[in-house]
Amino acid sequence: MFVDIAKIYIKAGDGGNGAISFRREKYVPKGGPDGGNGGNGGNVIFVVNSSLRTLMDFRYKRHFKAEAGQNGQGKDMTGRNGHDLIIEVPPGTTIRDEKTGDILADLMNDGEKKILVYGGKGGRGNAHFATSIRQTPRFAQNGEKGQELWVILELKMIADVGLIGFPNVGKSTILSILTAARPKIANYHFTTLSPNLGVVEIGEGKSFVLADIPGLIEGAHEGVGLGHDFLRHVERTRMLVHVIDASGIEGRNPIEDYYKINQELEKYSSNLGNKPQIVAANKCDLPGANENIKCLIEELSPSDIKVFPVSAAQNKGFRELLHEVVIMLDKLPPPKKFEVEEVDVYYRKQDNTSFEITFDKEVYVVSGPAIDNILRSVNFDDYESLQYFQRMLRRRGIIDALREKGIKDGDTVRIDEFEFEFLS
Repeated sequence: MFVDIAKIYIKAGDGGNGAISFRREKYVPKGGPDGGNGGNGGNVIFVVNSSLRTLMDFRYKRHFKAEAGQNGQGKDMTGRNGHDLIIEVPPGTTIRDEKTGDILADLMNDGEKKILVYGGKGGRGNAHFATSIRQTPRFAQNGEKGQELWVILELKMIADVGLIGFPNVGKSTILSILTAARPKIANYHFTTLSPNLGVVEIGEGKSFVLADIPGLIEGAHEGVGLGHDFLRHVERTRMLVHVIDASGIEGRNPIEDYYKINQELEKYSSNLGNKPQIVAANKCDLPGANENIKCLIEELSPSDIKVFPVSAAQNKGFRELLHEVVIMLDKLPPPKKFEVEEVDVYYRKQDNTSFEITFDKEVYVVSGPAIDNILRSVNFDDYESLQYFQRMLRRRGIIDALREKGIKDGDTVRIDEFEFEFLS
């Protein structure tokens, strides 16, 4: 089974906490602080592995967490950094933010890497907070939390040639004839519910990747039937082989089928509508097929679209078809990488300076990254740490912002789970 979409949760490692420690040695009764810093948390890194073909593994494991940094220790010992978590994906994987839909990465080449979420920084130990005035700080800084995110992995299959057409026109059979692929084949609509890949060997070391793509129906550009799933896989192919049932045994008109399929491609994307294509008029061995093929050739000749009569049942006509495919591929550029939107919110350094003040039933509530950052280095049971906390509130402009909101002496301020009486 080919899996082309997966939703997973990724979390970078938390930073280790800084240590509270004091030097204790014989003959050094009043040693200074020597608490080390915590280690940084590991990042989550996506890496392209060309040996992978599907997103099947992500159906069974959906949560991925990088290693946290170790806590700092005494004797100024810094905690070890957490190991990065490597997640391997097939070539052609696009990664989107599940909440916003923004493209975060478009991974195509073997070995290509992308850091999606960054580990938290390790907290600073109490040795860092020592000054000439505060010589024995009894507080340290906790590590930052690692970034976390739900993402959608979307595999846009990289194939040179895509077999397109209505359901049950013989695409799967043609794939099995031309390649070593063995797709499941049966005589009913939508036999192929997911793309099948195969490699066509031409000889002299030449080959190309052929994709049998799920059958298309009218309204696919709006998501009807297999709709968007179908069209997603067509996007990166270099050219198309349009398979048409030339016999019309199911009451279909080959010429109408040709135009309906191309209209769906054009409505979904002008890029798809302009892809080079040739027509494989399948089931040419059946009654009435020859007359339909003549009409099809006459209809498409002004557009320079070549038509090749083939019979999957009799394995006939494919030599000429493959010869034309090879000629066209030699003239076409290699597949292009899709443009990636400039969405880098998760790649920038976290904003630790912003905060928000709201008024909630006579209580002023202060929240935001600036507060979270300050709280990481506060020990509310230590007087010196509380003084440090008050200085940081003034330094970050939080006290001034409260005054602008109209706070008065005696009013209550809530920060996280703590409440204080405001005194100017």
